[in-house]
Amino acid sequence: MNSLNISIDYEAYKSLAELNENDQLLCTQAEEALKSSYSPYSNFKVGTAIRLANGQTVMGSNQENVAYPSGLCAERVALFAIGAAYPGVVIESMAVTAHTDNFNISTPITSCGACLQVMAEFEQRQKQEIEVIFYCLNGQVLKLKGVKSLLPFVFIEDRLSD
Repeated sequence: MNSLNISIDYEAYKSLAELNENDQLLCTQAEEALKSSYSPYSNFKVGTAIRLANGQTVMGSNQENVAYPSGLCAERVALFAIGAAYPGVVIESMAVTAHTDNFNISTPITSCGACLQVMAEFEQRQKQEIEVIFYCLNGQVLKLKGVKSLLPFVFIEDRLSD
């Protein structure tokens, strides 16, 4: 038996003010995306903004449904919109934030496993990592390069696409 360890590199900031101007703008756009969240059941709004290499920004918000499995997370809403409207355009970075009136979110929320899997496949398709920024409104920011940092055993099966 071998005992192995996985570690990740990421940057932590106290606030958005510490980020460069482009990242601050992307985070502000993710915050704007919260307004289109349809979350009457959880009252937990999630917004994302994704910057593309062609200069476009695509926003997404979580969309719930009374039949819970029918809803979709903000990240996948935006990513699938990119796949449909901008096929082949490289995703440079994305920002994700959340808000609820039910409690204080004191640490950045991260993407669920399903969203990470979709993000990982976009990275594989474009052969380039996606910079991801998770942040609290008026609070802490986490920034990392590449989805595999968060999903080290990502499901990738190249033979399925042959």
